[in-house]
Amino acid sequence: MVSDSILINQFLEMLGAERGASNNTLESYARDLDHLSQNAPAPLNDITRDQVRAYLALLQKKGLAARTQARKLSSMRQFFKFLYGEGLRGDNPALGIDSPRIGQSLPKLLSEDQVSKLLKLVEAQAQNKRAQNKPGLKSLRLHALIELLYATGLRVTELVSLPLSAVRSGQPYIFVRGKGNKERLVPMNDRAIKALEVYIEAMTSLSPSGNNSKWLFPSRGAKGHLTRHRFAQLLKKIGAEAGILPSQLSPHVLRHAFATHLLSRGADLRAVQKMLGHSDITTTQIYTHVLEERLKSLVQQKHPLSKA
Repeated sequence: MVSDSILINQFLEMLGAERGASNNTLESYARDLDHLSQNAPAPLNDITRDQVRAYLALLQKKGLAARTQARKLSSMRQFFKFLYGEGLRGDNPALGIDSPRIGQSLPKLLSEDQVSKLLKLVEAQAQNKRAQNKPGLKSLRLHALIELLYATGLRVTELVSLPLSAVRSGQPYIFVRGKGNKERLVPMNDRAIKALEVYIEAMTSLSPSGNNSKWLFPSRGAKGHLTRHRFAQLLKKIGAEAGILPSQLSPHVLRHAFATHLLSRGADLRAVQKMLGHSDITTTQIYTHVLEERLKSLVQQKHPLSKA
């Protein structure tokens, strides 16, 4: 009998080779399926629908969020679909099981004023280093990262893993390889272009190792580029200096701000969808709900009859 670990590895290899799944996606599937294997009462190619239901009940008993339970069920559906397609099972035991109900949570949102203060602060710190004739490469890098994130709405993994070749001199856009290995062109504004030019010039002249790296934001770590975790730490730190609570700020929140601020100024929903790299426009429409909630709140707070 084939072991669970071999079956899981075969499934992950298929996802990577045939669907172009990212490392983060593969790691998420691996965690979900390893946890299932460790808690299932039978080998994964023998597990029954009732046993899958019992496993989901266990997750609920442990207090896992409905969203997490739903993700694990989705992982199981895809895995068992693969086993069925490969002739390793005669059915998919995860089919016919309802996903836990997930309430639609609206994204956290920064105001335009908050983002403006953040950008002014990170720019001032970078300029201050240059005025003092100090290298300040890390300050220039952080400035470039934040300007680029707010200008493009990239996913954090896309941002930190950009190759140097993604930026082409004189071109007002970057080449991005996103989920499913799909490529897209994303335009940049003048502020982001300028911050990137200054950073790349400094990196080329001040950092011999960065000069030899293929990454736009190189690092000495195992991946060769800045990690998303480290960038999130740096962002929260400077955000706190700008008066934004750490709980209110993350790379994903800046991505939300990019989309919501564009839509609030009349941007086309389809254009925002393409820039965000969403395959389904319903994913992008969540930002229209954010605007609706803000308008409701504004009316409730400011309308003269709201307290009547």
